[in-house]
Amino acid sequence: MSQAELTQPESDAITGIVAELSAEKLYDKCMELANNLWWTWQPDVFNLFRDLDPIRWRQLDHNPIALLKEFTPERLELRAAEMVLYSRINHAYRRLKEYLSTTETWSATHAGVLGSRPVAYFSAEFGIHESLPIYSGGLGVLSGDHVKSASGLGVPLIAMGLFYDQGYFKQHLDVDGYQHEEYMDTKVENLPMKPALSPDGTPITVSLETRSGTLQAKVWKMNVGRVKLFLLDCDVEGNKPEDRELTSRLYGGDERTRIRQELVLGVGGMRALKALGITPGVYHLNEGHSAFAPLEGMRERIQEDGMAYDDALREVARQTVFTTHTPVPAGHDRFDAGLIEEHLGPLRDAMGISHDQLMGLGRVEPQNPNETFCMTVLGLKLSRRANAVSQLHGHVSRRMWAHLWPWRVEEEIPIGHITNGVHVPSWVAWQMLQLYDRHFPSGWYTRMGEADVWQYIHNVDPGELWETHATLKNLLLQFVRRRVSRQCRRRGESDDAVERARTLLDPNILTIGFARRFATYKRADLFLEDLDRLDDIVNSTTRPVQFIFSGKAHPKDEPGKAKIRDIFNLRNDERFRHRIVFVEDYDINVARHLIQGVDVWLNNPRRPLEASGTSGQKVVLNGGLNCSILDGWWAEAHDGANGFAIGNGRVHSSVERQDERDGAHLYEVLENQVIPLFYDRDVDGLPRGWIKQMMNSIGTLAWRFSAHRMVMDYTRYAYVPAAGGLSCDMNQF
Repeated sequence: MSQAELTQPESDAITGIVAELSAEKLYDKCMELANNLWWTWQPDVFNLFRDLDPIRWRQLDHNPIALLKEFTPERLELRAAEMVLYSRINHAYRRLKEYLSTTETWSATHAGVLGSRPVAYFSAEFGIHESLPIYSGGLGVLSGDHVKSASGLGVPLIAMGLFYDQGYFKQHLDVDGYQHEEYMDTKVENLPMKPALSPDGTPITVSLETRSGTLQAKVWKMNVGRVKLFLLDCDVEGNKPEDRELTSRLYGGDERTRIRQELVLGVGGMRALKALGITPGVYHLNEGHSAFAPLEGMRERIQEDGMAYDDALREVARQTVFTTHTPVPAGHDRFDAGLIEEHLGPLRDAMGISHDQLMGLGRVEPQNPNETFCMTVLGLKLSRRANAVSQLHGHVSRRMWAHLWPWRVEEEIPIGHITNGVHVPSWVAWQMLQLYDRHFPSGWYTRMGEADVWQYIHNVDPGELWETHATLKNLLLQFVRRRVSRQCRRRGESDDAVERARTLLDPNILTIGFARRFATYKRADLFLEDLDRLDDIVNSTTRPVQFIFSGKAHPKDEPGKAKIRDIFNLRNDERFRHRIVFVEDYDINVARHLIQGVDVWLNNPRRPLEASGTSGQKVVLNGGLNCSILDGWWAEAHDGANGFAIGNGRVHSSVERQDERDGAHLYEVLENQVIPLFYDRDVDGLPRGWIKQMMNSIGTLAWRFSAHRMVMDYTRYAYVPAAGGLSCDMNQF
């Protein structure tokens, strides 16, 4: 029977069924896109979700699952029809399927040995996106970028972390500029994660025996492109009430909380891998938080394979890669003997070793009973490939840990370096991406870790690059005005204050950004050394300057909070009210706006305490210039024509004298280099010299400091050798 032969009610019924099926299918495709965090580095998919409801998208912290749950399939279909989204949804869905199914990846050619025995990547935090608040700052964002680039390159990698259902804190400043912390419960149902299942289909729970009882943790699974991210969660029925809250907060609690979290991450993570049926070929410990993991690997070899202790240590260490990020001794986790025995006692019993033997693994001097147990020492002793995260940090780390190998000269200490990089697709602005697509070779997106690709930036018309940057700068200023005015209203400030916030900043003025963790060594207040001189700079009648600040201090870091208060309260000084702004609650979203829109990114840590730093690398991708102390990544990046250096890299023996000298250098470089170059315009109003530096910066730095290059380095020089995949290696003979 044809459609024409049907009665009208029958025809209407069939049409309704087809429409209902179509609506359900459309909704399912959108939800499948939302459940793989691949969308977080796909601007077209990000924009697709935003176009469904721009206001709610912003209010929901750009969370597509939370947004879709406010739609019925029928309402979604109506919105898709209204905004002509059908083809965009289908295209995005098809691209995701193709991405997940392709076998033609960089890793397939260069790291085949990992295909059957993947890398297990452990980290205490993962900064994937602002809608998933299980990160605090640089370490987490680096881990997120590492995972994303591993996905893009096709590196077989399994990520292991902890699920913090309250995450890191929300920052609120009161009218006096004092930081207050607020912890929010995360709605699991609005996150793209499901219970992890064993090969037989049952949800996984791991158990950890301690002297004071058994800890249990369930395991969640997330998809980050091609990579699986597993998160352990102690909010399990059967745990003690305090243990159910063990993984609630990132970097919260006392030393006992910290060691228990690290036990769950390291030992629990290893047991989760076993329950999943995964046998890694490599264990990558990102910082010392997960350094208990190799101990569990040794226990398995001893109990299951009948290995002797020394043989198990050698076997596990051969497969282990350890990355250290901390250049100051005080920044490394240390625990007393009592905490170690309480939490590792059952494990050492299973390994058949004494308490003194276990403590010796975490001590520089194994027989020294007064030395605490250091997680970094453990990581270095239980790995055969260790690295710092920049060339300068490599020198610092070899010197710091030289006494672990007293028979070696400093240059032969077995700690190398792989400089950090950033995931280009996550941080490059959509407008800059379009510019690159127009001028770079086809397929450049898959070759972003190669130098030749980025040289095409020199073919871009200077006016086009400057106009693109100006667009991003305007978007940044709109964002800052919106955020600051909302914050003023929350604090109950006057209507005049709210209105002033809505007109803050000028797009024609040189804009300098500074945003990061407010640790004291990062010296956020270095520019405050001479307020009269600062007044002359920011309020110049011909070449003014404006600053945007953001960042959090650790809840227990009162000196860091004081620095925030000092900068925030500059708004009470008429000289700086319209020129210096502090944006609350620094997160990935705030960072994205800042690094995409500033003219200059300021970084002035006390050398050599910045292990690497990656925020300035993100600025490079969007045409901003760096003005930085020669520390971390910038010490190996600056060439005199791709940004600005504060000082000459020399360090004074006196901290006070060093700060004084660096403060003077900061003013000098601003007054004599940065400001004149920015305001030197041609007849068309273009700062030709500045644009040339922008192009030099992109051409020399974007490929070198990309996470694709970083992950390729880890794969070539750490993962493949650790997995036993080298065809030739004569260096050790």
